[in-house]
Amino acid sequence: MPINITMPALSPTMEEGNLSKWLVKEGDKVKSGDVIAEIETDKATMEVEAVDEGTVAKLVVAAGTEGVKVNALIAVLAADGEDVSAAASSAGSAAPAPKADGAAAPKAEAAPAPAQTTPAPFTPAAAPATTAAPASVSSDGSRTFSSPLARRLAKEAGIDLSAVAGSGPHGRVVKSDIEAAVAGGGAKAAAAPAPAATPQAAAPAPAAAAPKGASEEAVLKLFEPGSYELVPHDGMRKTIAKRLVESKQTIPHFYVSVDCELDALLALRAQLNDAAPRKDGGAPAYKLSVNDMVIKAMALSLRDVPDANVSWTDNNMVKHKHADVGVAVSIPGGLITPIIRKAEQKTLSVISNEMRDLGKRAKDRKLKPEEYQGGTSSVSNMGMMGVKVFSAVINPPHATILAVGAGEQRVVVKKGEMAIATVMSVTLSTDHRCVDGALGAELLQAFKGYIENPMGMLV
Repeated sequence: MPINITMPALSPTMEEGNLSKWLVKEGDKVKSGDVIAEIETDKATMEVEAVDEGTVAKLVVAAGTEGVKVNALIAVLAADGEDVSAAASSAGSAAPAPKADGAAAPKAEAAPAPAQTTPAPFTPAAAPATTAAPASVSSDGSRTFSSPLARRLAKEAGIDLSAVAGSGPHGRVVKSDIEAAVAGGGAKAAAAPAPAATPQAAAPAPAAAAPKGASEEAVLKLFEPGSYELVPHDGMRKTIAKRLVESKQTIPHFYVSVDCELDALLALRAQLNDAAPRKDGGAPAYKLSVNDMVIKAMALSLRDVPDANVSWTDNNMVKHKHADVGVAVSIPGGLITPIIRKAEQKTLSVISNEMRDLGKRAKDRKLKPEEYQGGTSSVSNMGMMGVKVFSAVINPPHATILAVGAGEQRVVVKKGEMAIATVMSVTLSTDHRCVDGALGAELLQAFKGYIENPMGMLV
């Protein structure tokens, strides 16, 4: 009786994987423990071992196929003494059977039934699992094997894979082959196979959307039914998630921290607020906060250390002429970062009133795009929430963001003696591609200077 080999679950949450490479070919004899294939998951590439002895009768799934579901049939072994061709033909005859019942596969887990129901994704009629195959099938019906990366590069460049000579194992088309074809003006994908491509062209969209649903399904399996509720993501949360993922995946974060004494700043703030002129209604013309003075200090520091007032691009370093400081504002359902433009040129009272207006409209979600897009750096202050120290995530295209903790009384040493001082810890996150550790430290020292000698912000 043929022995079915199915896609293994290499982790508790794995639902599909890419069949990266076959290490055996049809006709090879294998025994239990032999490594027969390499499977690529979202975390790593892992080897698959045979659990039975026999002869490889048929490789059902081609090397390089992406999105192969767990428990789907990938190969068939012929047991000792069994006719190999008969075992191979049995695999082929089993494949079309489940086409009419794609939902039946998950239900059967016990006997040989899974092997009879899983081949459906790999038949020409079933699009989701064959999305990789059409790109490697030539007009005469012969297959061109290729790596997933090569297929993607070929698709982006409009190269016909069947017209590219593969230099990989068994003639497999690899990345270097596509690059050579592009450099040499390789054959563009022909329009002739359009009838076959038309039904398959719609397949990538479901395939691309599948991991989101699959991921949620995998998470929900960990919890008791009825113990949770699902709250759909709104546009803001999706944008926050996208930008934070982009930041952490593309920006090499580096962190520098320093403690700043606040007593002189608090005293100056009190004096300035007491001296504020009164409006007609009797209200003060401004009311400075510590955060207003932090914004000003950061802007002046960026002015004084211009090499840190930059943004990274692949081709150039963008050196900004002004310090446009974004300020993280918490609003229901997320946060937004309105920007104080040319903050280094503005007085503390102007910064304070502008920040109060931006903050109010941010909470009402009435900011204009130009009021929160762009900027050259950011400040995130969680001191009013009692947070002592934290590290903030850089908001592209910024190269820096300053995380500000709470001011608290601490014991410090002054002239060899213990004293009590109000101290605030701040942490600068930098994009290490353009702001190195020493440059980040220089920026923080400039910031510390303005915080501890705040009169410098008035001249």
